[in-house]
Amino acid sequence: MEQNLRHKRLRQLVGKLNKQRKIQTKKIDILCNDFVDAHRAFIRALGVISSTADFYQSIIGVTDLNRLLFITSDFIKSQIPYATVGFFLRREESFDLHLGQSDKPIEMEQQRLENCFTTELVNSICTANKICELDELLTMGLEANPNQLSKISAFTIPLGQFGTSLGFTLVYRESSKKLTGPDLEKISAITTGFSQAIQSCVAEAGKTR
Repeated sequence: MEQNLRHKRLRQLVGKLNKQRKIQTKKIDILCNDFVDAHRAFIRALGVISSTADFYQSIIGVTDLNRLLFITSDFIKSQIPYATVGFFLRREESFDLHLGQSDKPIEMEQQRLENCFTTELVNSICTANKICELDELLTMGLEANPNQLSKISAFTIPLGQFGTSLGFTLVYRESSKKLTGPDLEKISAITTGFSQAIQSCVAEAGKTR
């Protein structure tokens, strides 16, 4: 009888120790995962800082707007492979569209998704002054072929300085290569300096007129 009680207490003790061990193992796994996630985030942040520094270095001394947009388009495409990049820059009553591929604004009828942006839509996006995804663009008035829209992942990233909207950057690519948070982080990181460079180029162009 006493032997049975001892065995029972031993089993209870072993069961309790196993339960505590499982809880401890779970806590260790959570801590390890948190550490790995933090390490990955740190590495990603360093990468963004490094790429942003490279971009700023590449536009030092650039005073021509078309050259600036060409450099920026190339940079974004190097960071986000297979992406199409467009820059919508506001004018008093309209806007200019640049794809960073030539020394002149691109004709609207030559474009795909870009062709769907009206002056009213551009103004709405600029007024929102935030990153907008495709669903938000649709609520603002974007009209396009549903079949076309189902095949792409798109965002607009605002360009501005001291509360003044200069326009926005449009980035899109096939939905099979959906744009992610880290992708947008890379673009957002250069937005402040890019916006300042746009203003400087516009000011410089005004001096030569």
